[in-house]
Amino acid sequence: MRHHFAIQATKLLALASAIALAACDDQANGGGAGSRDQIKVVGSSTVYPFTTLVAEQFVNQNPGMKAPVIESTGTGAGMKLFCAGVGAAHPDIANASRRMKLAEFTACGENGVDRIMEIQIGLDGIAFAEGKDGPKLQLTPVDLYLALAANPKGKPNTAKTWKDVNPALPAIPIQVYGPPSTSGTRDAMAELIMARGCVTIYPDSINLKDKKPDDFANVCTRVRDDGPYVDAGENDNLIVQKLQSNPNAIGIFGYSYLEENQASLVGVPVSGVAPTYETITSGTYPGARPLFIYVKKAHLTAIPGLPKFLEAYAAAWDANGPLVKRGLIAAPQAVRDASAAVIKDGTTLEGRALQ
Repeated sequence: MRHHFAIQATKLLALASAIALAACDDQANGGGAGSRDQIKVVGSSTVYPFTTLVAEQFVNQNPGMKAPVIESTGTGAGMKLFCAGVGAAHPDIANASRRMKLAEFTACGENGVDRIMEIQIGLDGIAFAEGKDGPKLQLTPVDLYLALAANPKGKPNTAKTWKDVNPALPAIPIQVYGPPSTSGTRDAMAELIMARGCVTIYPDSINLKDKKPDDFANVCTRVRDDGPYVDAGENDNLIVQKLQSNPNAIGIFGYSYLEENQASLVGVPVSGVAPTYETITSGTYPGARPLFIYVKKAHLTAIPGLPKFLEAYAAAWDANGPLVKRGLIAAPQAVRDASAAVIKDGTTLEGRALQ
């Protein structure tokens, strides 16, 4: 008798699982409304204020729609949440201050997130900033690499002052407030600035990038954790506050935060080029980068309002649009047109386009 009940219980459990999976699959493929009636977004703290603005306009233009839930988790953590699965329990959109990595795309696919729309919303710059009363530093990628890398030239970093990394710089302590390892801003800083400085003074390191990526990261892009670099979390406003109270410190964040705080902060030129709207647009600033949102196509017909939300985004990113007034740097017209076409046509990302 006990064996009979065990078999029946097993059958019931299997049936319940099948029903749950079918419901999830139905929603993921647009067959049902799902159990969530508001859009959910996770990811980059840099993209957060832009997506928040679009959400405000979306609600104003669509009376009766619930406000999207937007979490600032950092790009890396956001990608993990986004790639964990399809259905109402998982986010619809991931904000990203760098492009999705191939490993993340693969993880998405392994969890059934196999139709992803990549939409570039505009441009940004990784801004290095100091207070108005700061030392007026002028830095290069080499300076920043030697100051912030854990193992410059393969040896543990012992530099304590800026003069230690470059005799032309002042003898003030290296104190840099920046984003955590989960941040796309930190990933972009490592790729655009630190790797460039590393390769400049250690040309052989370029051979490691493809053949031994872990060795390349150890020598070129891993950030030191012995004090001079301070992980300020995913709160860029906290970095701004630190710079206001510490005139010798440097902060790292997206350009929009520098623009919003020009009354108290100034940009630190990199290779003689200050972070400005014009230098980032032209690509002359070394820290220029694209910003993205990633969308699950499977959720477009499952989550109410998601297509209209994307249309609202496309309507806001023009050169004279509200996102630029918030601090976004408009992408070239061809990029904006391509992104609008992805939204209109539902074009999905192919893994071979990623690294």
